[in-house]
Amino acid sequence: MKSLVSILDGNTFVVSDRSGDIDPSPDFPTGFFSYDTRFLSTWQLTLDGERLHPLSVDDVQYFESRYFLVPGEPTHYLDAKVSVIRHRIIGGSFDEQVAVLNHSGEPTELTVRMEMGSDFADLFEIKNPQRKKGRTCAVVGENHLLLRYERQNFRREVNITTSEPGAIDEHGMTFQITIPPHGEWSTRLHLKTNVLGAGGRDFRDSLRMERSRSKEELERELGQWLSQAPRLGCDCEPLGSAYRRSLVDLAALRYTSITFATQLVTAGLPWFMTLFGRDSMFTCLQALPFLPQMVPPTLRTLAGIQGTRVDDFRDEEPGKILHELRYGESAGFEEQPHSPYFGSADSTPLFVILIDEYERWSGDTDLVRALEWQARAALDWIDSYGDLLGTGYIWYETRNPVNGLENQCWKDSPDAISYADGRLPDFPRATCELQGYAYDAKIRGARLARLFWNDPAYADRLEREAAELKERFNRDFWIPDGEYYAVALDADGSQVDTLSSNIGHLLWSGIVPPDRAAKVAAHLTGPRLFSGWGVRTLATDAGRYNPLGYHVGTVWPFDNSIIAWGLWRYGFRDEAGMICKAMIDAARFFNGRLPEAFAGYDRSRTTYPVQYPTACSPQAWSAGTPLLLLRVLLGLEPHGEHLIINPAVPEGMGRIEMLDIPGRWGRVDALGRSRPQREVETEP
Repeated sequence: MKSLVSILDGNTFVVSDRSGDIDPSPDFPTGFFSYDTRFLSTWQLTLDGERLHPLSVDDVQYFESRYFLVPGEPTHYLDAKVSVIRHRIIGGSFDEQVAVLNHSGEPTELTVRMEMGSDFADLFEIKNPQRKKGRTCAVVGENHLLLRYERQNFRREVNITTSEPGAIDEHGMTFQITIPPHGEWSTRLHLKTNVLGAGGRDFRDSLRMERSRSKEELERELGQWLSQAPRLGCDCEPLGSAYRRSLVDLAALRYTSITFATQLVTAGLPWFMTLFGRDSMFTCLQALPFLPQMVPPTLRTLAGIQGTRVDDFRDEEPGKILHELRYGESAGFEEQPHSPYFGSADSTPLFVILIDEYERWSGDTDLVRALEWQARAALDWIDSYGDLLGTGYIWYETRNPVNGLENQCWKDSPDAISYADGRLPDFPRATCELQGYAYDAKIRGARLARLFWNDPAYADRLEREAAELKERFNRDFWIPDGEYYAVALDADGSQVDTLSSNIGHLLWSGIVPPDRAAKVAAHLTGPRLFSGWGVRTLATDAGRYNPLGYHVGTVWPFDNSIIAWGLWRYGFRDEAGMICKAMIDAARFFNGRLPEAFAGYDRSRTTYPVQYPTACSPQAWSAGTPLLLLRVLLGLEPHGEHLIINPAVPEGMGRIEMLDIPGRWGRVDALGRSRPQREVETEP
């Protein structure tokens, strides 16, 4: 696949080649997208019928790119007499300035052509190409081209205007130009999308959603976002670069929800540019010490779309928290169950965990009390619909065998959960980390009930249930011979005996007894799981291990951040620091932007982390990873009205100084320095 360039503003984004061109692609999301619809599938610039070659691409800002081009292939022996600069900005809409420069001493006559077209593909249709059921047409105006798609009340439009006169037809715009010696010609192309429903109204208008912003407005928004975050000073340049990149990427991934007209964070470009329950909540947990403003709108939105009924098509159940929310054609006509879809078994306990963690940092008791009913419903789901077999565990099996997700844990690809010999277990399945999340949710729910809901009896019940779950879990999931936890139980209650990274999440949840924690930590940092660049999703001796397999051997930064947090919780500071340092080392090779996943090859075989070919980038919980790693390195933990700071910085990383960490305590500073391993870290 050729090199691509992406710019974005929330769930509005453009993916093009390095010339700025968009070529029609039926199976990869190149194009101009907004709210799950591809509004441009063709956008090709030519001079005198000739495609352009990139000299350089400037995409420093997430919402802006410049392409420096020449006709044909550049050579060392021929100076270009003409060059082109394309300047593109995404700010809810799409603006592109095309400038043609004449570098000769003679006038130059040229034909500039922009080929334009839209297949109005739904994002799901790009993954699974199919014939469109609606009607597409093009309307030519004096200075604009309107492309329209209509299927019953579902209507999408993109209106393309030009600032310079040209010949406009149904497939694009042509400009016959004469450029004086050493002169320049340019035009500004503006694309406005219309997302129309019944009555021909754009439903974004009724929500007063701002649909187009200038470069200056986008820069001002980014500046305000960055100014709210704590300031990092450090000796480790890759850490500083990763921190800033994370803040910028999380700003870029914000979008305005049509459902609630509030700002949320999309999961990742290009496939997941919408709200995902699990991803959003993990990202909030990672970013909470630095960007707490992300949490309330996420919690309120998820509470507002909480399951209220049994709906097999959507995997919906009372109390369940959604998995995914889509706005495209296939969701609107219920060809896909994603408006909303509830096919995740972990989002519901994570909802309770995030409510409690947010209160511990912020002291926002009003939100905790406002979400009491929804939190109780989520806790009830764990013991009712979540426990499919009545054994006291969370199990999952889709209610929708046609297009529901099979695996409803975070490792949701079809082959992600397997026995050590490679066989796949039957459904339902109970993965180990789900039980850890359930345990943590009950412990945290008990705290909320006792302190804020005035229900000590309920708190006592939850604590009793958590203790019983912990005892039961450590009996049924522990593999004595291997001294680790099975990745899951199968439908017969037998252990799915693969060694996987899931066991690190158990440390984070606190369900592991202290006398077993050292064994778990040793596995996580041992050669079967730890690659040197991070913890692999699957051990190297597992039957399905593949260093380039999505959930069966790759390294996921998000996964590693939770594992490091878990190791820190149990006092394994050196092991946590080893994972933090590996992730920061890896980030250097990705220009500070950790991708969704990268290959699980051992570090001794590679001098750099090998890219996973289709990884999302940016991705929200990968962007959140450096933030959580900083929390672990500095030992940040809220305690009442105070912030505990207990740093443990790995040798060689030097000084880490974080200024103005927000919370219920106001704003405080934290400082940590690396020491030789023989020395004991002192108070900052």
